[in-house]
Amino acid sequence: MRNVLGVDVGGTFTDFVAYDPKTRRVAVWKELSTPADPITGIVAGLAQHEDRGTIDNLRIGTTVATNAILERKGAVVAYVTTKGFRDVPFIQRGNRKAHYDMSWVKPKPLVKRRHCFELDERIDAYGKVVRPLDEAQLRRLAHEIAALSEIEAVAVCLLFSYLNPAHELRIREILAEELPDKALSISYHVLPKWKEYERASTTIADAYLKPVVSRQLKAMRGRLDEAGLKAPAVIIKSNGGEMTLEAASEAPVQMLLSGPTGGVIAGRFVAEALGIDRLVTIDMGGTSTDVSTVIGQKESFTTAFEIEWGVPIQVPMIDIRTIGAGGGSIAWMDKGGMLQVGPHSAGATPGPACYGRGGSEATVTDANLVLGRINPKNFLGGRMKLCVAAARDAITKLAGPLRQTIEETALAITRIVDNNMVGALRSVLIERGLDPRDFTLCAFGGATPLHASALIREMGIPRAIVPIHPAQFSAYGFIMTNPRVDRQRTTQLISTRFDVERANRIMDDLEGESLAELQAQGYAEDIEVYRALEMRYLGQNYELELPLTIGRFATDSTAKLWA
Repeated sequence: MRNVLGVDVGGTFTDFVAYDPKTRRVAVWKELSTPADPITGIVAGLAQHEDRGTIDNLRIGTTVATNAILERKGAVVAYVTTKGFRDVPFIQRGNRKAHYDMSWVKPKPLVKRRHCFELDERIDAYGKVVRPLDEAQLRRLAHEIAALSEIEAVAVCLLFSYLNPAHELRIREILAEELPDKALSISYHVLPKWKEYERASTTIADAYLKPVVSRQLKAMRGRLDEAGLKAPAVIIKSNGGEMTLEAASEAPVQMLLSGPTGGVIAGRFVAEALGIDRLVTIDMGGTSTDVSTVIGQKESFTTAFEIEWGVPIQVPMIDIRTIGAGGGSIAWMDKGGMLQVGPHSAGATPGPACYGRGGSEATVTDANLVLGRINPKNFLGGRMKLCVAAARDAITKLAGPLRQTIEETALAITRIVDNNMVGALRSVLIERGLDPRDFTLCAFGGATPLHASALIREMGIPRAIVPIHPAQFSAYGFIMTNPRVDRQRTTQLISTRFDVERANRIMDDLEGESLAELQAQGYAEDIEVYRALEMRYLGQNYELELPLTIGRFATDSTAKLWA
């Protein structure tokens, strides 16, 4: 086993865990994050580790991709699709986030309509070519895109390409030739599944992220080398696996939940060690709170994820619910005079008022400090002193209009953020038919232990676990990860006329592609294969994933599946 360093880059703090398998020594520490340049915070934290030269492997969970989409700071994308379908990213689905809110505005896609282009080609619903690809038209379109200097990436999503990728693959070849300086994403490689809007949205997101993520990861590698850390570095994936920096640059959409997954992975190890069948994990950091479940000592996964409403990203990932509730969440008064907390955060800069770094607005951390829940002389291991007077001054601005004492207002702030977190817990438990009384709460993150007792009391959860070094728990999870590749593809099969040969061919293709990707990244031994089917009854709208316990389909064994 190698010396491993896990790094969890959060919105307020960057957490580090180093593990030496020879001595079984674990070292943990923190560093203030630098959101404008996350690499600076990582390098500053590495400088605190005396044995950084002995590190053999660096595992990083980062919010680079997440922030690029949430802050709309990704690349300018050109979208290429089948003639007549360029408005799919704008039409979206017929539902609304708020049916009766007249002020609600549909979120804009990650691509502008003037950057959407059509090709006169067509593949039908059976994968048959109805209209061949016009390569001359494609080259003219490529020249048109090249003339738009702002375009940095191209996303391609054709109708029914998940059944027959011939046109998309040829388009990729031609665009790589005509536009060598543009990042390219094709839906067959990103998400070869049905549901046109979700496939288009995910492919556009991948292209939107590629230039930004590629630049940042390249800069990260350079800065790590300068800091004397020559060890291989990997990025944690949204599915709880890991991938090299080069692989992450080619598939950035796979790292949207890179940071929060570590805590769920570590939670699974806790469940296994303590024999807990049902665990709900909650990670309250400085900026947000992440909630997930571990059932049967296995993480919960999903492919139905929206990074914001109307922007679905449907790659396999650990099922995590995130809300804007953290230690740095700002308390404020709305127009009706009601006290609110979050989702806006003071972050690391300027941070809560008590940090003494220029922050003047009251935050959850300030409230906990005023209530005596935090030792002002031992914050960040004693490296950082908190100013109680500054926290009280910030809360005073709210206490006056509320006609409350400072302590009453501080308590109100903590109760509001508790209620927000209870809502997140309800969404992954009660709203999914799960009884909180059957679960154990695993409370980690820099702020969760301060609120754990209130959460289990409100939810009726019988017990809570606070792990050692809760603030670094996600970074612990990173050093426990293994490489993982998820491959999926849609093909329509009916149980009464199940095509065994076709099903086996697709399974073999997916397994071969997965093994090839792992081997290309240097992983060739001790590989486990998990197979599953997404199925539904005729007439249903959505599928359920069911694990497949057989390696290959056969006529006799398959008939038993449907019996």
